[in-house]
Amino acid sequence: MSVKLDETHDPAVTSWLTCANDANSDFPIQNLPFGVFRKRGSDAAARVGVAIGSYVLDVAAIGAGRVFEGAAAAAAAACNAPSVNGLMELGRSHWSALRLGLSRLLRSASPMRHRVPPEALVRIDDAELFLPAFIGDYSDFFASIHHATNAGRLFRPDNPLLPNYKHVPIAYHGRASSIVVSGTPVIRPRGQTRLPDEAGPSFGASQRLDYELELGVFIGSGNALGKPISLADAQDHVFGLCLVNDWSARDIQSWEYQPLGPFLGKSFATSISPWVVTLDALMPFRRSAYARPPGDPAPLPYLDNHADRASGGIDIALSVKLSSQTMRSQRIAPHTLAQTSSQYLYWTIFQMVAHHTVNGCNLRPGDLIATGTLSGPERTACGSLLEMSVNASHSFALPSGETRTFLEDGDEVLFHGRCSREGYRSIGFGECRGVVVPAN
Repeated sequence: MSVKLDETHDPAVTSWLTCANDANSDFPIQNLPFGVFRKRGSDAAARVGVAIGSYVLDVAAIGAGRVFEGAAAAAAAACNAPSVNGLMELGRSHWSALRLGLSRLLRSASPMRHRVPPEALVRIDDAELFLPAFIGDYSDFFASIHHATNAGRLFRPDNPLLPNYKHVPIAYHGRASSIVVSGTPVIRPRGQTRLPDEAGPSFGASQRLDYELELGVFIGSGNALGKPISLADAQDHVFGLCLVNDWSARDIQSWEYQPLGPFLGKSFATSISPWVVTLDALMPFRRSAYARPPGDPAPLPYLDNHADRASGGIDIALSVKLSSQTMRSQRIAPHTLAQTSSQYLYWTIFQMVAHHTVNGCNLRPGDLIATGTLSGPERTACGSLLEMSVNASHSFALPSGETRTFLEDGDEVLFHGRCSREGYRSIGFGECRGVVVPAN
């Protein structure tokens, strides 16, 4: 597992698309995330594109113009599809070749600029964005130690972490069919709930609707059934990352989760951002894994090696904002609720992949692994309202004068992620947003 930097990471490289050179852009030429789009209002088939500045570049359209050769050409051809799965399946050598070809094509001094037809560029604001991949399976981990501690303390004050937490990456199998792209309204779920002072359960709309700020890991090339992916090889199976909002109905969840874990409290909706930031683009922002305190158990050998300890982490700054219906009507900007970081992952994404497959489970191109809620040690770094409100025992104020413990109808939740490091160009993940609409 090595961190390799190349010319695509050079911070001095600029693009002939000048909007990509804006220091505030999420999508400079050093990023080039993949997504699926079509021009809004068009009945054309959706295709794979790359975000560059404020535009989407139709990869298949330029590939058809014989811009690329070899592995890059094969990768570009796979982009003539309504999902990134075909590209994911080709493997890292093809992903990297296409990234290099796109970088050279889009550079300010590129002699191939004339090979990009005007119709191959669509403004992101004029594009309809779709789920980037067909997601066959979705697993959600519980890998942020501060979130695990904060949540556990609400129910087990004297022993918030269960005995297995520091030994094994915990996860559950989520519902892939209810994953939606950013911007899709989220219908408040209904189900069974039981309050502590009630004799039995009742049925109705969830009154404790929550968000969970997470990262998603898209699997590229998979593994055969019965053949685990080693920790050393896990990097070659990760295509890229996105933002994930694992919407959670806490009152439904608390009544149903024993003995088998989350079900209807989670499966009604999971929102993801439309752009997949490739692992190649994230290489400059790799960092050491979470530093385990003295006395914590060492991971078992299949979950531990020097390379993962040295560079298994990724430094991604994350934020969550809320905009109520009243705030939008009064044109009040979204209010920042929390700022946190991926550095609080107790388990690296590569350990998650290795553990997921150690029993022989097969992962396939387009499978999604979520990290679990990313929270820091302070209240201002909590990735969920369950933690911020201490399970509704504390409310917080919005700029409109409203207060919240959990989400109300009309609330819009917005996630952002960005990577920064001195000496490198900052890159971002775009946005993951969703507005809560009343229960059916």
